[in-house]
Amino acid sequence: MMTKAQEHQPRGRLLIFDDDSSVSYTIGAIARGAGFDSRWVDRSADFFQLLEEWSPTHIALDLVMPNLDGIEVVRLLGERHCKAHIIITSGMGDRILAAAQQAGLEQGLRMMGPLPKPFSSTDLRSLLSASWHDDLNSMATPASPLSAPHEVTEEALLRGIEHEEFVMYYQPKVSCDTGALAGFEALVRWQCPGKGIVMPDSFIPLAERTGLIAPLTEQIISQSLDWLSASFANASPLLSINLSAKSLNHLDIADHFADHCAHYDILPSRLILEVTETCAMTDATVALAALTRLRLKGFNLSIDDFGVGYSSLAQLARLPFSELKIDKMFVSSASNSKESRMIVKGIVGLAHGLGLRVTAEGVEDECTLDFLRDVECDLAQGYFIGKPMDTAAVTSWMALTYGTAIN
Repeated sequence: MMTKAQEHQPRGRLLIFDDDSSVSYTIGAIARGAGFDSRWVDRSADFFQLLEEWSPTHIALDLVMPNLDGIEVVRLLGERHCKAHIIITSGMGDRILAAAQQAGLEQGLRMMGPLPKPFSSTDLRSLLSASWHDDLNSMATPASPLSAPHEVTEEALLRGIEHEEFVMYYQPKVSCDTGALAGFEALVRWQCPGKGIVMPDSFIPLAERTGLIAPLTEQIISQSLDWLSASFANASPLLSINLSAKSLNHLDIADHFADHCAHYDILPSRLILEVTETCAMTDATVALAALTRLRLKGFNLSIDDFGVGYSSLAQLARLPFSELKIDKMFVSSASNSKESRMIVKGIVGLAHGLGLRVTAEGVEDECTLDFLRDVECDLAQGYFIGKPMDTAAVTSWMALTYGTAIN
């Protein structure tokens, strides 16, 4: 529940960068009606000055500008590690908008989907509301600088592992058809003293390079299975765990996971081990042996982020996956991109034709969930359903969503 002070806070700060004053006025009026503060600029110098001084939570960016086009702005925002939600606006065709969206994603930006001109107030409100998942306490203050990724050293990472500073968060997955709980994805976070919560993209690559991924994976498996066993001993939700490509270099990984399952009295069929498309294809021969042994032990295997790698369909058919996970890039833009909808529909058909279950990640609104149900996608995951939560928050979410308690 929000405090009285929070009730008077804006839902966010929208910075509009467009050389058409009538369009900017319209966007600003709609945003203010949705509870956002808004400011408009038409010069790049003013835009970047407000970016630093005002720290907008949202940016509406026109692709076609007289002196600095939107793609160049996207590049500069990426260099600044901008954390604002970005909405691309333009009267250009859908393919150009989709390409601009992809350019932003590859810069690590939080792209909220394109807003084709002309647009309706409903379209803009939908994009603005889709990003507002957390309460207003999580918003940056106007004076705060744009955040940059945490710098992590090998010594700090080793110390964190030795002191067991890593904790697990869990994001729910539900049936697209019925809304019933299907399971959770286990996501690691680092509670680093003096830095707060550090996200995995800041430490997983270093762990893989230094060989520390093995002891870190041990903690991830132990914590996750302990939680699953204690919380859902009399139920059957599945649990997804991300698997490092380095783990596929060891044929005994299947025995290792099987031993953990036996220790916590969990059937291997309740675990889904996720590997990225690119990781699975790095050394397909070695991966084939390791993945096949995992399947023989009864584990489910999911190919993660499908659609953004470089593998061939022949290789996909060759490896023994039981699930395909559609990358959120396509899912989050499905509500306003015909191309994304066609890609998602095609992937679902391909996966079902190969006998694979399909999970869509990045579900941000009801419209997207309805679309996934229409194309017969199996499972859905995203902030519209539930954000990654610690164990206490999962208990509250279960009670609120399903009216049931966990052990």
